[in-house]
Amino acid sequence: MSAVPDPKTDATELAQLELHLNDLQETAKRTGADLSAVTAPLQERIQRLQSQLGDRISRWERVQLARAPGRPTALDYVDRLTSNFIELHGDRRYGDDPAMIGGPAHWQGRPVMLLLQQKGRDTKDKIKRRFGSSNPEGYRKAVRLMDLADKCGLPIVSLIDTQGAYPGIAAEERGQGWAIAESIQRMVRLRVPAVCAVIGEGGSGGALAVGVGNRVLIQENAWYSVISPEGAASIIWKDSAKAPEAAEALRLTAPDLLALGIVEEVIPEPSGGAHLNVEVAAAALGEAVSRHLDELSGLDSSELLAQRSRRFRALGAYREDAGR
Repeated sequence: MSAVPDPKTDATELAQLELHLNDLQETAKRTGADLSAVTAPLQERIQRLQSQLGDRISRWERVQLARAPGRPTALDYVDRLTSNFIELHGDRRYGDDPAMIGGPAHWQGRPVMLLLQQKGRDTKDKIKRRFGSSNPEGYRKAVRLMDLADKCGLPIVSLIDTQGAYPGIAAEERGQGWAIAESIQRMVRLRVPAVCAVIGEGGSGGALAVGVGNRVLIQENAWYSVISPEGAASIIWKDSAKAPEAAEALRLTAPDLLALGIVEEVIPEPSGGAHLNVEVAAAALGEAVSRHLDELSGLDSSELLAQRSRRFRALGAYREDAGR
């Protein structure tokens, strides 16, 4: 009698193999060595495990996929889906924030204004960008770009990927909470279409600050929540090691969010995650965002404002059945 596969064991092995494969691929890229004899069997094993896991993947395992080494960043998608991108810098008050970037571009041929949360591509870049966690000047820069988008009639495409706003003392001194509130308020009042896509992690107000769109989409293995699993576990159980339990309670994965009406669409990823086939992941993201922009293009500014207002006012509504 064959043993029943253990999804937790499979997922752990899958994560370890993916890390090993990523290290080998980075080594091959850096040195120019041909390591295909080693990487090919690893890729086959990874594909088998992905097939075995299927729909049995837990919420915590999806959180790990959202953080997988090599998962595409916002700029990886910009490289593949846009042209003529001009990055604009500074908030005109304090300085520039590399964790929040943006500017005008053509999204698959369509003029848009991009708002991008960028985690970084390597260790040095991630430290520079604080792993996608913005300071107040990042959100104030986003507001400046929203003003410009409204003035020029450019639809907004926002790619969300952050665990939350940067929690440093200096950020609080410069008005972190107020900057986030201003960004949310400004996005609510946009007179142009706004399509937001969570491409990795969507944590707290740091994500919502650029997430008030007419349509909110999410990639299959991304998450979106008021708090990270580790943060919730630290508050509730005083133990961040209970993050897997917190992830289950938060219901923060793409299928959960679609069922709750928080997102309009789940964008499929390649088997095993977007990091295993960036081109396929980019194609799916590009198609989904473009389709929603097409649908919104027929609405005038008053209709866009009303639709966005209705969408967010409806979140969290529930009904208690009689007799319960």
